[in-house]
Amino acid sequence: MTTRHHILTLAEAKGLPLWRRPITLLLLMAVAMPIAFSTWSALLNNWVIEMVDFTGVEIGWLHTVREIPGFLAIGVIALMMLMREQVLGVVALGLLGVATALTAQFPSLGGILTLTMLSSIGFHYYETVNQSLQLQWIEKSKAPQVLGWITAVGSGASLLAYGLLVLTWKTMGLSYNTVYMIAGGITALIAAFCFFAYPQFESPEPQLKQFVLRRRYWLYYALQAMSGARRQIFTVFAAFMMVERFGFEVHEVTGLFIANFIANMIFAPLMGKAVARWGERRALAFEYVGLVVVFLAYGGIYYFGWGVVLAAALYVIDHLFFALAFALKTYFQKIADPQDIAPTAAVAFTINHIAAVFLPAALGYLWVVSPGAVFGLAAGMAGVSLSLALMIPRHPEKGNETVFSRFVAQAAV
Repeated sequence: MTTRHHILTLAEAKGLPLWRRPITLLLLMAVAMPIAFSTWSALLNNWVIEMVDFTGVEIGWLHTVREIPGFLAIGVIALMMLMREQVLGVVALGLLGVATALTAQFPSLGGILTLTMLSSIGFHYYETVNQSLQLQWIEKSKAPQVLGWITAVGSGASLLAYGLLVLTWKTMGLSYNTVYMIAGGITALIAAFCFFAYPQFESPEPQLKQFVLRRRYWLYYALQAMSGARRQIFTVFAAFMMVERFGFEVHEVTGLFIANFIANMIFAPLMGKAVARWGERRALAFEYVGLVVVFLAYGGIYYFGWGVVLAAALYVIDHLFFALAFALKTYFQKIADPQDIAPTAAVAFTINHIAAVFLPAALGYLWVVSPGAVFGLAAGMAGVSLSLALMIPRHPEKGNETVFSRFVAQAAV
């Protein structure tokens, strides 16, 4: 029996039992991560409002702190010189679990920010490596469908965590500390299992362990930057609105999250097929048009007094559009040099989080003056993303990264 100390090529890994193959490892990690992160997210707004009296200003600062490790994801390149990508990903996943388990032990602004920083290091470094491994281990022809299934599996894990929260939060009188300890502990245990139960898998192309910033990836970088800025507004303020404006309790916020992940479980595999059929350009354009409408409607809740039913519906629809984001991964997979995947994943994660470092804190101050304006700004960002998505060619590949590539090639002749 192989151990984790053995290094196997992807071809050799096909001879392993199904449960020990690379794709199964990706699926298992996709289950582990949201158990901790989704539970942390579901409880966060009620936790900080009830225990520490957070307003929009403090929640903005919390999310700014949470995003600093994402901005520093480029550090993954340095850590790859010390350990293998697969090991780094599993260790980061374990850190996420442990930090989540300890979250409620420190009910103060300083304690929350410290634990948020630690869990965020685990989350962002895990996500950086995970995206890289997905693109290295999954065949290009199968990537949209497989990524759709991985998204669905992660949604299923979140659904399980949220379902248990809804069923037990009031009936069993659970405390924040109990839930955080259980959820974080499960993630940490799964990470430990992944570390010891799986061999090391060698990708076909050795990855560059250096900073990579290529001019021909400029559109991918731009789309990542806009995606990060736009997502921050949704992540920070959409759920906060449900608690602050409509008075949602923990089990009600969790019920809303459950609706999100049921929808994702159903539609993510279908979206994978849609990306494979339509191509990344149409899929991303569809996502961004939808997000413009959704964010404008969010603003209408404040400007026109629209009610809670619409707000909840928009929250679910918003999540469905975000599920199409893996089309950005497959776009990069098609245009990238294989050895660039790992370092570019780290660079892209840093670019994705440039706005995340200052935007939540800055918009926290705008939020207390005009929440509707925050969502109007998000709609504008989605419009910029739409303009960029229309620059993706129908069949992207190396040498055909944007619709302008042919003109650049002609000018060079």
